[in-house]
Amino acid sequence: MKACLLRTPMAIEKNPLQFTDIPEPKPGAGEVLVRVQVCGVCRTDLHVIEGELPPKLSPIIPGHQVVGTIEETASRTGRFSKGARVGIAWLHKTDGTCGYCRRGEENLCDAPLFTGYTVNGGYAEWIVAPEDFVYPIPEGLANEHAAPLLCAGIIGYRCLRLAQLERGSKLGFYGFGAAAHVAIQVARYWGVDVYVSTRDARHQTLAKELGAKWSGGTLEAPPEKLDAVIVFAPAGEIVPAALKAVRKGGRLILGGIHMSDIPSFPYDLLYQERTIRSVANNTREDGRQFLKLAAEIPVRTHIQLYPLRDANLALNALKTDAISGAAVLQVRS
Repeated sequence: MKACLLRTPMAIEKNPLQFTDIPEPKPGAGEVLVRVQVCGVCRTDLHVIEGELPPKLSPIIPGHQVVGTIEETASRTGRFSKGARVGIAWLHKTDGTCGYCRRGEENLCDAPLFTGYTVNGGYAEWIVAPEDFVYPIPEGLANEHAAPLLCAGIIGYRCLRLAQLERGSKLGFYGFGAAAHVAIQVARYWGVDVYVSTRDARHQTLAKELGAKWSGGTLEAPPEKLDAVIVFAPAGEIVPAALKAVRKGGRLILGGIHMSDIPSFPYDLLYQERTIRSVANNTREDGRQFLKLAAEIPVRTHIQLYPLRDANLALNALKTDAISGAAVLQVRS
């Protein structure tokens, strides 16, 4: 099969992904074989490829926003039949037995597997995954528009839940890429006012088009104090600026799996019961709730399509903020 393979992590400017032929995977017990149609391009893929996340498997096929159809099932399966349209996300599998899993916090599992990081992902024509961790794709969501929902969408939804929002709440976003342009649609559906700080003028414009009450530069102060702020950009230097925007008793949510170091800041920015909380991975329940909600709203993704062989090109564009919305690799037309 055709796949984009990473043998050695390095800067994406060096185009490290090799478009090559490798053997087709075979499903084991409890797994399904999925014929990949599209795969979203995520900033976490960039962290894997550039080595900001320590390598766990080499070589590795990145990609964890996979939409395709089930081609084959193995023993101990039965939820899906051949031809079913499904999605595969970042959380590939958990041990199901650790204390976190038993408490319903499988996103914090002690022995997890991650699609496109610790096991091969979706920058390929075929992928295998545990059937219990595969999502049905709701009707009405086209493949290419569903792909960004499987990480950017799910993680954005978890961030929104942890922000503890009510109708009329004031919410800030720092960064306005794949996750934020989906999360704003959920927030507006819930009756939340959204204020967006982002460096790219095109992203500021898109934010306003999607219902932001205000948009400005990355470190530009919103016109009002905010009940909660979500930092989607992986830049630690944003955190002190974001804290300044949070009201007393408000919440700051860090939505990235990787972030550059956060500089020191005065205690006064955190004082008066402001809280900072990171988001780690997602649970399957997050995914089920969000995909149901996305179809109900319905969420509309802004995408740029690239052929699979141009994965390096898509990732270079992502790194330079040249993507308005989300990049999606088209594996099959």
